[in-house]
This record gives sequence, C-alpha cells and structure tokens, in this order.
Amino acid sequence: MQLRGAFTALVTPFKNGGIDEEKFRNLIEWQIKEGINGLVPCGTTGESATLSHQEHEAVIRICIDQAGGRVPASANCRASSASRRSESICVVMYSSPPSRQS
Repeated sequence: MQLRGAFTALVTPFKNGGIDEEKFRNLIEWQIKEGINGLVPCGTTGESATLSHQEHEAVIRICIDQAGGRVPASANCRASSASRRSESICVVMYSSPPSRQS
C-alpha cells in the first residue's frame, strides 16, 4: 500500500466525560467529504496521552467503522507510560483491500 496526500490528525471530541461518538463520526464524514486522503485517530491532536486503553481502542474502532474503507486510517500507538504502551493496540494502517476491478 502506498500512502499519498494529506492525512488529518483527528481531534477526539468529548461530552459528559466520555467520547462524543456522534460528533466524532460527523468529523470523520466531514473530513472525507472535503477530500482528505487519510485519517489519523489518536494522533497528535487526538488526546492519545490522556485516553484510557478502552477509549483509545474505541476511537480507533469508531474511525475505522465510519471511514468504511473509503480512506485509510493510521492510528497512533503512543502512550504516556510504559504500562499503557504494553497494553496499547497498535493499528499501523487500515484500509479495505483493493476491489477486483483494480
């Protein structure tokens, strides 16, 4: 897989102390609609250092689900402590396989 173009380090919206899934999905849709080439959940602006393991995983899963293979997602695996790094899921890249017409 060759990566090209611009990838957005997505912010992680919160509401009432948790991830605001609706706003996050809307942000992903807007990014794709506006022509972004890829998404980076839990990136430099995605609060990765302060997310719990469960939140980190949820943000990545929501992003992959919402993108639906339309653009690749490259998740950040950085953590604020060695214990968090050891339990982190490290999804380096996700994209749907090429279609049979490719």
